[in-house]
Amino acid sequence: MRRGRIAVRGAAVWAGPAALALGLGLWGLTRQHSMWRDEAATWQAAHRPPAEILHLLGQADVVHGLYYALMHGLFALFGDSLVTLRLPSVLATSAACALTALLGARLAGRWAGTAAGLALAVVPAVQEHAQEGRSYALVLACVVLSTRLLVAALERPGAGPWLRYAAAVLVAAWLNWFSLFALVAHGATLLWVRADRARRTGWALAATGAVAGVLPVILTSRNQVSLVSWIKPLGWSTVVGVLVTVAITAGCVLLPQARGGSGESDRGAGGGSGEAPCGRVGLAAVALPLCAVPQVGLALVSLVKPLYITRYVLFAYVGLALGLGVLLVTLAARLRTHVRVLLPAALAVALLALLPVELRLRTVQSRVDDVLTAARTVGHVRGGADGVLFIPAARRDTALVSPRAFAGLRDLALERGPVESGTLKGIEAAPREIAHAMLGARRIVLVTDPGPRRDATARDRTKQRVLDEHFVRRSDVVERGRRVSVYERRD
Repeated sequence: MRRGRIAVRGAAVWAGPAALALGLGLWGLTRQHSMWRDEAATWQAAHRPPAEILHLLGQADVVHGLYYALMHGLFALFGDSLVTLRLPSVLATSAACALTALLGARLAGRWAGTAAGLALAVVPAVQEHAQEGRSYALVLACVVLSTRLLVAALERPGAGPWLRYAAAVLVAAWLNWFSLFALVAHGATLLWVRADRARRTGWALAATGAVAGVLPVILTSRNQVSLVSWIKPLGWSTVVGVLVTVAITAGCVLLPQARGGSGESDRGAGGGSGEAPCGRVGLAAVALPLCAVPQVGLALVSLVKPLYITRYVLFAYVGLALGLGVLLVTLAARLRTHVRVLLPAALAVALLALLPVELRLRTVQSRVDDVLTAARTVGHVRGGADGVLFIPAARRDTALVSPRAFAGLRDLALERGPVESGTLKGIEAAPREIAHAMLGARRIVLVTDPGPRRDATARDRTKQRVLDEHFVRRSDVVERGRRVSVYERRD
């Protein structure tokens, strides 16, 4: 009977956050039947046989290898569709919010936990990546799980808890090794609570095992660093966003309920060493490092090599959500109202305030471009075209995702296909050979970006030069972030 009551009470903590995240994730899931370029990469890779995926990872996207293998299996089981592509992220986000609620409940009480889970669900960046066919929502879930396992291992150490913790860290890192910033944050938590030698040793062994397990991915990805050369240097908006997020979390963890049980009261219990046995870990020791270390760490790295993209450290919002959970409980106490009254009101206000953002996230315009619309446009305007060009070559994803729209069109620049070459965009011929192939065509479809490119390659400059000198543009359509033009040979 008692176990039943405990189970019901536990479900009451996480069910609301899980349901909210699931509902927000399913709302407008197909985004008006659109797919942007990063999702197109997932779509292409996941359709390849396992051997071809391995071939690809040697050239590109090794950091996404486990995710591509997972999506390959899901496509094989459930068929390829936008729902299959994005549903894993929706479910992972729902799980992350449920785990955040359970983590917050363990650290600061069940109402603080429920509030934290709900807060994570409404964060705009979390909602965005809950609806994307990429690995970041899965990384989020794995990091929350590893953090919860860390707390469990600190409170009741043993070989089993540390092995489970190491496994969760390893899976997160195989999904994207930037998640190792969370491992550094966990190290800061150990310092915060002044963990004793046994716990420090357990964590060090688990961390070493996880890092060793993902080291091949890290080393291989160093040779693929050019794939992120498009990332811009840190801007002031990014810096301000990081500082504001960390400052809010820091303010929240100053509240008494966030600091309680962080190990300070246990000092000296570990004997004459002054180390805390960590009988109970406080929320502050977990939330602030998890929010600050990944964001600030990646920002500092980006001063040397630009790498800061919010989705790489999406899991940092868990720290913010934990802090907001405690803040809500504290406000309820000071307003002399019960949390069960204040929490729904605060949630309704947050959802209404963010409604314009939420609506926009579910439109095509919220992403850079739409591969599927470009393919449909090609099907409508191609007429009697006999060739196709892509500027830059990466826009070949339009044809790779929707090959039927390009049936009968000869790819005038392609020398080796993506599957054969183990790449996402294939290998193009030399500029002279591209020009020769273009001059043998009568009508060419061009798929490109709407605006001018400053980083055009020699091949792309050749394509554009030959089009300008020997062809006339007969039609030009710019829609949903891509341009499709039809050129006809001059008489």
